[in-house]
Amino acid sequence: MQHLSFALSRHILLGKRILASCKRPAAFMSTLLINQPQYAWLKDLGLKEENEGVYNGIWGGRGEIVTTYCPANAEPIASVRQVSLEMGKIFVESAGEVQEYIDVCDYAVGLSRMIGGPVLPSERPGHALIEQWNPVGLVGIITAFNFPVAVYGWNNAIAMICGNACLWKGAPTTSLISVAVTKIVAKVLEDNKVPGAVCSLICGGADIGTAMARDERVGLLSFTGSTKVGKQVALMVQERFGRSLLELGGNNAIVVFEDADLNLVIPSALFAAVGTAGQRCTTARRLFLHESIHDEVVEKLAKAYAQIRIGDPLDSTTLYGPLHTKQAVMMFLDAVEQAKQQGGSVVYGGKVLNRPGNYVEPTIVTGLPHNASIVHTETFAPILYVLKFKTEEEGFAWNNEVKQGLSSSIFTRDLGRIFRWLGPKGSDCGVVNVNIPTSGAEIGGAFGGEKHTGGGRESGSDSWKLYMRRSTCTINYTKDLPLAQGIKFQ
Repeated sequence: MQHLSFALSRHILLGKRILASCKRPAAFMSTLLINQPQYAWLKDLGLKEENEGVYNGIWGGRGEIVTTYCPANAEPIASVRQVSLEMGKIFVESAGEVQEYIDVCDYAVGLSRMIGGPVLPSERPGHALIEQWNPVGLVGIITAFNFPVAVYGWNNAIAMICGNACLWKGAPTTSLISVAVTKIVAKVLEDNKVPGAVCSLICGGADIGTAMARDERVGLLSFTGSTKVGKQVALMVQERFGRSLLELGGNNAIVVFEDADLNLVIPSALFAAVGTAGQRCTTARRLFLHESIHDEVVEKLAKAYAQIRIGDPLDSTTLYGPLHTKQAVMMFLDAVEQAKQQGGSVVYGGKVLNRPGNYVEPTIVTGLPHNASIVHTETFAPILYVLKFKTEEEGFAWNNEVKQGLSSSIFTRDLGRIFRWLGPKGSDCGVVNVNIPTSGAEIGGAFGGEKHTGGGRESGSDSWKLYMRRSTCTINYTKDLPLAQGIKFQ
């Protein structure tokens, strides 16, 4: 396979066309919508009434094609309105997601100048010992519906500056976002005399994902989705001794101590629990409150929930939109019912809203024990379980007792407690926060979690190493040949 040079990668990533394209509108999946004047912007992305779902240098029909791969490197973005229309998240969150792709492009450009291995001292005179990093070749990227642009961007940008090709399978329910993004990427690549196929796309369901997981030509498979499916993917990839990067479930907690600043706690808990209608892997699903402040916080939080502006996600003033599917609504209702059966009390929400679309009330449940089965279950919906705790040890232990280990936060002013939280007896999550919500991540820091979250890391820090293979290289630049263990042949 060919690999793009770092210089060419930077040139493509910085291309003005990319940044201009990122500001254009986006698309949705209805032949009716695309012909309506108010949705004329759908055509600006090159979308049609019927959109082919496979791209490998030429656009083809949907199918079981996972056989045509090409080298890779590029960056673009579907538009803000498209994300709101097809995924359902509110306009400002869609804008933030698109911006993440732009930002990670900038990050990747800088990173491309810094990738390298160490030169190590050799114990043998006249020898040089170095580490060389090379591309894995082809990176398969399977993304979820909730971040249909940004998660691809995290993987795509880093994979490309490492010299890899990319094959992307987005979520079946956001396939037009995948098509729109790929059209922008292909245009940028081709304008820079690089085959558009270096960033290929295939739309489809579980059969396509299975084929990617089992194909030995996929050097790294990056999968974002549920823990249940992630386990299956991991086993298929491991069976062929492949490499996988897993970003799976999160059952994230916020632990609030008696000395916390409640002016920070209330908006943080609100944003973490209700943002993206509870459909983030970093959504706060458990809120542990010290018994001395429990009632006060619950009262203030319920009042804050009552002020949430619910409406059309395309309306820039909306703060809370619909769930993604009818199935998600059913899961929401089932979780609320289970919470009641297990001893919980709904102090806010709990119902489906009487309006068109998949709208449910953001919900607060109190009174459950920390080890209730529903509390240990990640429901991808805006349900927050609020529990009382007494001691620091209790709060830390409850945070860690679930199987997932993605994101966690504490609110306190106690410096000693902060460092205990960050230390070996504190949070066991991959993202450990202090006085900020569980949701939200900066591209400069590696993102991912432990335990049933999968253990993968994307975006910042040294996560680029996952997209490359390492060789330890020894060079003898003398005419002598000192052998290991001092062995000498006469």
